Amino acid sequence: MAKEIWGYARVSTKEQNLERQISELRQYVPKEENIISDKQSGKNFDRPGYRSLKERVREGDELYVKSIYRLGRDKEAIKNELKFLKKKGVLVHILDFPQTMIEVENEYQLRVVELINTLMIEIFSFIAQEERENIRRRQAEGIAVWRKTGKTKTGRPYGRPKIQFPSNWKKIYALWKEKRLKSKEAWYLLKISKNVFYRLVKEYESLTEIVKKS
Repeated sequence: MAKEIWGYARVSTKEQNLERQISELRQYVPKEENIISDKQSGKNFDRPGYRSLKERVREGDELYVKSIYRLGRDKEAIKNELKFLKKKGVLVHILDFPQTMIEVENEYQLRVVELINTLMIEIFSFIAQEERENIRRRQAEGIAVWRKTGKTKTGRPYGRPKIQFPSNWKKIYALWKEKRLKSKEAWYLLKISKNVFYRLVKEYESLTEIVKKS
């Protein structure tokens, strides 16, 4: 089976225009029907055009893309897609990455492009790992600041702000506890929500128990 040349173009929204990318891809992709496109976010690869492309490419085929970020935005996902295409025997050419733009006419050139494809996978593996470590480092730094100050890096209190007991809490709580008020009436009079009411009941009764034991 003769090899096929493919092109893939993507923009993030329906309002954006694909023509500029497609115009450049036409220089390398002889068949118009082999230029596949999506108008969808690059946060993942669950896109109708790209899914169709993955099903249609075969060993020995070549794929042209304007930019590596036209494939996707997530570094880990890009790495995985490059690995998938490499395993399937598809050569990837990135127009904005001149090293990949070798025209494959002999075995030597084929090996060079395969090597570059492998290097791209390594590069994106490294970048993805760096991003994961940076996220973990920022989280660790944030936790350290919180433990020291009780606040986040921005100065805001960490977590959900502590809810204060309403000024009429004791009176309403006593009436509710004596079943002289229904729960709905209690939280209405306290001007709080149902969830907050039961959370305050739990906190109040816990505090009362501590006082009794002391």
